[in-house]
Amino acid sequence: MNPKVDFFFNKTGQWQTEFEKLRTIALKTELTEDLKWGCPCYTYEGKNIFLIHGFKEYCALLFFKGALMKDPENILIRQTENIQATRQIRFTSLQQIIDLENVLSDYIFEAVEIEESGAKVEMKKTHEFNIPEEFAQKLSENPELQKAFEALTPGRQRAYLLYFSSAKQSKTRISRIEKYIPEILNGKGLND
Repeated sequence: MNPKVDFFFNKTGQWQTEFEKLRTIALKTELTEDLKWGCPCYTYEGKNIFLIHGFKEYCALLFFKGALMKDPENILIRQTENIQATRQIRFTSLQQIIDLENVLSDYIFEAVEIEESGAKVEMKKTHEFNIPEEFAQKLSENPELQKAFEALTPGRQRAYLLYFSSAKQSKTRISRIEKYIPEILNGKGLND
């Protein structure tokens, strides 16, 4: 147990009994308990294996290399189509966790084996992401913007592309693009 993680489990609110049960399962492993992104994170030799987190509709275990896991129980969920590596196991009740306790232990063990093997998730390259038509037009009209965008790290490029393309209407995409052109020109990412 890591005392700096205790606040997460001691606060009152939705999913607290579920969180406590997930912690009990996690602490039966040889993994190190840490706090990352405000959530309990379990690591093996400094590498992230999974974390415990909650949302309005469910709480979950999130496996960092879940895309590489076998998932014989068919319980791993890809949060969105843009998620590449992580997978969740979602819970809406304490009983679900209790019923799956042995399965969860097996999944955790497999996740550690994957980490030990050095296996990596093959990530989609930036050029494979959809460039919204409105942004492609801005890039072709403005060589300085094109150069600045290409100078961004691949992660920053992907964040912009996903953010711009997630808007359903063209006018919203244009508004988002216009808002962030100065940031791109300054070499900044979406959340910098």
